[in-house]
This record gives sequence, C-alpha cells and structure tokens, in this order.
Amino acid sequence: MTYRIKMRLNRLVSIAIATIFLSIGFQNQAIIPTKANPTTQKNLVAQDVSAIWEKGSFPVENFQSYTSPFGYRNSPVNGQRQFHNGLDLAAPRGSYIRNWWGGKVSAMSDNSACGTSITIQSGEWQHVYCHMEGYVENQSNGTYLLDRDGGIQITLGQDVPVGARIGRIGMTGRTTGPHLHWVLKHNGKYVDPALVLKEMFKRQAVSSAS
Repeated sequence: MTYRIKMRLNRLVSIAIATIFLSIGFQNQAIIPTKANPTTQKNLVAQDVSAIWEKGSFPVENFQSYTSPFGYRNSPVNGQRQFHNGLDLAAPRGSYIRNWWGGKVSAMSDNSACGTSITIQSGEWQHVYCHMEGYVENQSNGTYLLDRDGGIQITLGQDVPVGARIGRIGMTGRTTGPHLHWVLKHNGKYVDPALVLKEMFKRQAVSSAS
C-alpha cells in the first residue's frame, strides 16, 4: 500500500468516526447559529461547492471524540449560556493539526481565550484553529507561530497547502482539556463545521469507491 493511499484511507476513517459522533452524539443538541439559520447553512454547504469537498483534509490527527458542538450551550468554565462559534475536537495533547483547506495565513495570536491560534483565509472561507501548543513571536523579518518541540514554524502571510501540519493540540487559552476549537466562516458568517465534515465524508467516500 503506497503512502498516499494509506493517508487517504486514514483520513476517510477519521472522518467516518467523526460523522458517527456527529450523527449520534449531538442529535439532541440545539444548534442555533448567528446570522444564518440551519437550513441556510445546509444549502450553502451542499450547493455549488459540493463537488470540491473531496479535497478537504480532516483537521486533527489521533482524533478521539467531539467534546462540544457548534451552537448555544452552557459554558464549561462559568456555566453561563453562550454561543459556541466552533466545533471542539478532542485528541491527545501534542497531536498534530492539519490545515483543512489550502490558503493564506491571515492572522495569529496567543493572548486571547482562543490561546495560541492561527487563522487561514481560503477564498470566501475563513478557518480558525485555537488552543494550540507554542506561541507567537514578532521578529524584524515577520511574525511567526512557533512550536519548536513540534517542529512547527508558520509565518503570517504564508501560503499553506491543504493537509499541511500547522500546529499541535494544546491547552493554551481558556480550555478545560486538550482539544482543537475549530471555527469556520463563509463571507464573515459562522458555519457549523459538522455540516462541512459530513459533506466531506459523503464526497470522499464516493470518490474512494469510484
């Protein structure tokens, strides 16, 4: 089995496991996004971009489970009702995070509740990765996200291909355990990442079978 085929199979297995958790574990959760209702989001994910989902990358290696869905919830930190703008994917600390879609690094930070984070712009889509290991450093020749133990160095403005390792699961910022808080936006509006993962699995499963 070639390395490329093995990686593709591993990615399909990860997305398959993720889809099971999404369809079973969260079926009773209330999903109430801001600025876009669930029907609008489903139509967005399924319409003109449907043919390209097979090229996306599942964002977490060593994926274990989902710990919190997109939508309104009671905060695990203070118990207050709040809007959770992303999807939490649990994995052992130090597991690598992969870039969901090719794009340009548009922002990075290490001084907010999101912890050490990176934002990537891919056309009309923006994806944010939070609670990573490492820190942000400003140098005379640019701004960098550095995780030396993980061999990660990402530059602000850098082009990052789909599937590239861009960080590791950490516990920076406001978090109760190691996980990736993954945020997706389309033209500035939040989109439920669960919808995207389901469509990815559907399209990649069809592509793999053909």
